[in-house]
Amino acid sequence: MKKMSLKILLVEDDLSLQKSLKYILESDGFVVDTAGCGEEALMAVKSRVPDIILLDLGLPDMDGFEVCEKLKRNLCSRECMIIMITGRNGVDDITRGLNQFADDYITKPFEPSILLARIHAVLRRKGGDTVNPEMPVLRLGDISVNSDSREVTVSNRKLKLTKTEFDILHLLAGKPDYVFPRSAILDHVREHNLDITDRIVDYQISGLRKKMGKSGERIVTVRGVGYKIVPEPAEK
Repeated sequence: MKKMSLKILLVEDDLSLQKSLKYILESDGFVVDTAGCGEEALMAVKSRVPDIILLDLGLPDMDGFEVCEKLKRNLCSRECMIIMITGRNGVDDITRGLNQFADDYITKPFEPSILLARIHAVLRRKGGDTVNPEMPVLRLGDISVNSDSREVTVSNRKLKLTKTEFDILHLLAGKPDYVFPRSAILDHVREHNLDITDRIVDYQISGLRKKMGKSGERIVTVRGVGYKIVPEPAEK
């Protein structure tokens, strides 16, 4: 599934926020439909079935959990991925949403980069990774990452990476200059049964940089957010 064909239904009653999020999502390559209430959302999925539904829980006509329940009963939308977006941050609400309906849950306010990273993380868990399968070799300067052979070379020198180090580098190299929050990187390696904490990301990045030598400077820390890889080593 290529990202350009992915469709998102954005259900948000705040028109200003709806407009801003629509712009952000379309700029990232998604096809976006919008709805301002639960009934509009239920009608929208009948005319064009989305891949992902971004659902605000505080809608004017019905509770977001009720909308979720109806979406999951509807033959048109029951296979759609749902990410709840809400100002509610209570443990009970989050637990209920994740256990009964949602694939992820984001509380307001949030940064656009966090939203996009969480969308891509959900897609990867569902098998809709945004890395183009027609490009098994990613190249960034003297770095080459081959997803078929799972080999990495730097200046024609083959590196011995762990599975987790390779997967993190492949994630970063697939989208240069894009800031991946630690939460998105954790989601990407969660299947490896690691002790899932932010510290494990920092530890893996540190090891990866050392193995890459000078080219490891391309992996840049974005303080308070996460990591990105840049086309050229960062200037000191």
